[in-house]
Amino acid sequence: MEAKAKKILTSTFWSASGWKQGGLANCSAEDFEYAKNKGLMFDPLTITHDECISRLRQIHEHEINQEKVVKAFLHSLTTRKVYLRSALSSWALTHELCVHAYHAKQAEEPMYSSCAYCNNNRLMSDEQYIHYDLNVLQFERVKWGGVRHNNLIYCLMDLEMISKEPELVVTKDDVHILKEMIQAINECDKQDGARGLEKRWKDVFPSNKHERDSVLEIWGYAGLLVAGSDFRKERGRGTDYMSVATWRGEDSYSRERMEYLFGTYL
Repeated sequence: MEAKAKKILTSTFWSASGWKQGGLANCSAEDFEYAKNKGLMFDPLTITHDECISRLRQIHEHEINQEKVVKAFLHSLTTRKVYLRSALSSWALTHELCVHAYHAKQAEEPMYSSCAYCNNNRLMSDEQYIHYDLNVLQFERVKWGGVRHNNLIYCLMDLEMISKEPELVVTKDDVHILKEMIQAINECDKQDGARGLEKRWKDVFPSNKHERDSVLEIWGYAGLLVAGSDFRKERGRGTDYMSVATWRGEDSYSRERMEYLFGTYL
């Protein structure tokens, strides 16, 4: 990732005090064009749900595969290239999604979307996106590894970006970290929530709290951390997590899913 373009993107939305007000208004036209030419910032996007789905199918069938997103995630563990991580969940959430229209089937109990296909895959989707600003999603991806992981438009942007990444190398240290992450899950107390696991990961891989939170969400959406019940009381402040809000240590991890995604390295 080109350093100057990354700095332009980051400084548009973030300062030492946190989030900046104004969004793109903080970015000069010259800086925006520079970052856009480097592929890191974007013009406003107008696209329909149906076009998003069609493009996602093209990406899955012709441009990326499971091996690429798994390697990207593992490569990020020692390099701390957090923007490589969420492709794992973006791929998992969308790779079995069939081509469909937004109104083809109405969700009976919409929790994520009125589109039944998206809703059943835990994808938040709208019928259309008009002059949508992808740059804030890109900033969150570059800063922490993503925040709105199950938004359809985020998954599309994320997989578009990962498809442009060169071949990535997975090292022994990356694999060691993966195994340590799994061991930390095994060591959780039965009633530990996701916050407890986040703290156990603190010394396992180079990261801050927000980056570890992002990995927890990614593993939740990827089907690695699955709550045994959706009706437990959430731990922490109640709004800390989405995909792992009711996960407990007693749920451990999905061995089948872990083998499916990372079996080559375990």
